[in-house]
Amino acid sequence: MKFKERLRKVVAVVLCAAFGGVFGTAGYYSHILPENVSAEAVSGLKIAEYPEIRCCGSPFAAAEAVTSEGRVTLSLFGAIPVKSVEVHERPAPVLVAGGSPFGIKLVMEGVMVTEIGGIDAESGEITYPAKSAGIKVGDVIRLADGQKVTSNGHLQEIIGRSGGRPVTLSVDRDDSCFTTEIIPVKSKSSGKWRGGMWVRDSIAGIGTMTFVNKATGQFAGLGHPVCDSDTGELVPIQSGEAVPVEINEAKKGMKGVPGELRGRFIDGESYGTLCTNNECGIFGTLSDEALTELCTHGTQYRMGFRQDVTTGSAEILSTVHGESPERYTVEIESIDYSSKSPNKNMVIRITDPRLIDETGGIVQGMSGSPIIQNGKLIGAVTHVFVADPTRGYGIFAENMIESLDG
Repeated sequence: MKFKERLRKVVAVVLCAAFGGVFGTAGYYSHILPENVSAEAVSGLKIAEYPEIRCCGSPFAAAEAVTSEGRVTLSLFGAIPVKSVEVHERPAPVLVAGGSPFGIKLVMEGVMVTEIGGIDAESGEITYPAKSAGIKVGDVIRLADGQKVTSNGHLQEIIGRSGGRPVTLSVDRDDSCFTTEIIPVKSKSSGKWRGGMWVRDSIAGIGTMTFVNKATGQFAGLGHPVCDSDTGELVPIQSGEAVPVEINEAKKGMKGVPGELRGRFIDGESYGTLCTNNECGIFGTLSDEALTELCTHGTQYRMGFRQDVTTGSAEILSTVHGESPERYTVEIESIDYSSKSPNKNMVIRITDPRLIDETGGIVQGMSGSPIIQNGKLIGAVTHVFVADPTRGYGIFAENMIESLDG
C-alpha cells in the first residue's frame, strides 16, 4: 500500500511538472507574439519563426478560430491556446526594392534651437534672454510676433528690429506648444539686438532608398527619422527634396567608432519631393522621370508581413561606392514582434566578407538598405551597434508601409 501511495504521488508530481512546463511555455509565447497582425488572408495564417504556433483547429484552418471581432486564437501545437490576436486582412503591396543612395535636403517648419548662449550687454553684464524666456535646446520656434518663422535670418530680423521690446514666440517642445516672451538685449560688441540663441533652419545628409511604390510614385527611405545632429530631436519639415548621390568614399567602421558613406549630391538633378519625416523613415513622391528610372532598374518584391520574417539568412541591397546597389548576405539573429520602438524590430548581422572588408559592416548612410528574405521585401537596416559594426537593428517593411499609408 505504501509503495502504491508513493507511486501515485510521484506520478502526480511528474504530471504537475509537465503541465506546469507546458503552460509556462504557453505564457512565454503569449509574451513574445504580436498583439495584432495583418495578412492577405486569415486562412493559413502562421508565424514563420514559430511553426509550432498555429490557429486553433488545423494549422491551415485559421478562419475557424476567428471571432466576430476579427480576432484569432493562436495555440501551441494546435491544442493549448496561448494568445488572442487581432487580425487585419489586406493585400501585401508589390514594391520595387531600392538600395540606391539619395541626398536629403530639408527645410524645417520653423527653426530649431541648437544652442543657448549669453549676450555681452552694454551694461557690461552677460545676460541670457533666451534662457530667461524658458527656451531650451531642441525647441522649435514656429512664430515670432505672429509671423511664421521661415529661416534663421528671418528670426534674426524680427529680433533685430524689436528695439528691445518683448518678442512673442510660439514654441513646440516634444508634443506640446507654448507661448513665451523673449526680451532682446543690445550687444555691446555688435551694437545689434540679440536673443541669445543659435538656431537651424535646414539640414542635409545621405541615406538609402528602401522601396518605391510603382503604382503611386511614393517612396520610403532610412527606416528611422532624420534628426538634428546637435539636439538629437526629430526634424519637423516644411519642404524637402531628394536628389541623386554618388558615393565616393566609405569610411570603415570600427568598434566604438561608427563609419560612414561619403559622397556628393549630383548638381541639377532631383528624384522628387520629401513630405514626411517620422519614426519609421522619410517619405516622398518621385518625379515621373525618376520613377521610370528607378522602376526600370529595380526588382519587384511582394512585401513580407512581420509574421513572415524568420531568423536565418537574408540579403540586403546597398550602395557603398558609385551609384548602383549590390547584394550582400546577412543573418537575422533575432526578431522582436512586441518592440516598443517602431524601427528596432530585428537584430541583423553582416556576414558578407566583401561588405565587411569595405565598410566594417553597417555604416552611417546605409540606413534604409532593404532586407530581402525568401523572395520578399521584409524590412530595412536602421541602426548600427557602435560596439560591433557588423551588427545592428532593422525595421519591419510593414511598419514603413503603415507609416506611408497613414
